[in-house]
Amino acid sequence: MTHLLISTGEVSGDLQGSLLIKALYQEAELRNIPLRVSALGGPRMETAGAELLGNTTPLGAIGLWEALPLVLPTLQLQRKARRWLSKNPPDGVVLIDYMGGNTPLGRRVKRERPSLPVLYYIAPQEWAFRMGDGGTTQLIGFSDQILAIFPEEARFYSERGAVVHWVGHPLLDTLGELPSRAAARQELGIAEDEPLLLLLPASRKQELRWLLPPLAEAAARLQKLCPKLKVIATAAQTGFEQPLRDVIDEFGLQATVLSSDDSDRLRPTICAAADLALTKSGTVNLELALRGVPQVVAYKVSRFTALMARRLLRFQVDHISPVNLVLGERLVPELLQEELKVDKLVEEALPLLRNEQARNKMLSGYGRLRALLGEPGVTQRAAALILDAVVKS
Repeated sequence: MTHLLISTGEVSGDLQGSLLIKALYQEAELRNIPLRVSALGGPRMETAGAELLGNTTPLGAIGLWEALPLVLPTLQLQRKARRWLSKNPPDGVVLIDYMGGNTPLGRRVKRERPSLPVLYYIAPQEWAFRMGDGGTTQLIGFSDQILAIFPEEARFYSERGAVVHWVGHPLLDTLGELPSRAAARQELGIAEDEPLLLLLPASRKQELRWLLPPLAEAAARLQKLCPKLKVIATAAQTGFEQPLRDVIDEFGLQATVLSSDDSDRLRPTICAAADLALTKSGTVNLELALRGVPQVVAYKVSRFTALMARRLLRFQVDHISPVNLVLGERLVPELLQEELKVDKLVEEALPLLRNEQARNKMLSGYGRLRALLGEPGVTQRAAALILDAVVKS
């Protein structure tokens, strides 16, 4: 039986891991290969058929200060993974994003078992975010192949000597057909003359602290300016519902809060019905773009983390939203760190609610973005490449 270890972290990694696991089982069945998958990931990966060794979805944080409370549980999980690897060596390892956990794991695997195939799927965005003189996580040193999801990512690693396959972006496999706007609004009980705002503030606990309050306050102000405005807020993780409700109530915002399960189930419906999203930076930006929802993007970390990144690590970035990164231009508004002010959020959001020209300009840019993300069948292509590498060995 072919045995794979897949390692990832955070909510988005759990989602991408689950899609890959389903594709791996399908590809293995086509090839008549018995397959077993073990995983460091989350509940979606377990549901998809993986033996879950540890839940990494709560361990995601951006920033030095923000990551401190997660150091001990991360080290404990890494020790558990090392013990497991020594007793249950797999036939191949697949790493998905999650630089903090996957870099030490990849190095250890390649050091202790040099012949074991290690593939990196959805690599950290080094091609977009530079530290100092552009140093890397050194993943080329322990990765036998990199399965790139962005064309620029493929170019970046290929130029540095890696074996790279551009497979396209896995979101393309999840979109399906959206319901019509009329059908979606009927399901949600929203009239045609009632604009709908989606509030998508957090997939990490730290984002509930830094992003939720300004986004919720901006939504409340927009609701006062547009009294018919309906708001739906989504919980990305179980347990986020109450913090969302508390902050929403604090600012007098009238909003429906969806649980994490309902957020997943109703995502096509709320996107089909929506007129605008106020959102954090992340993969959700690409999802909104591919589903045609205008958006304003926000991101913020602690002042300590921001200071360390700028002065010590010399962190440099032209854009932070994946939409703008892929396009190489500022299509969607980004409000980062000190720029993240409620007045500015409202200023950027209002034209997208009221001005058809502003909306159409963004939607036109979304069309150009779609052409840069490849073709559907991404996870199946990735699964085929992974099994090719593992079975050959």
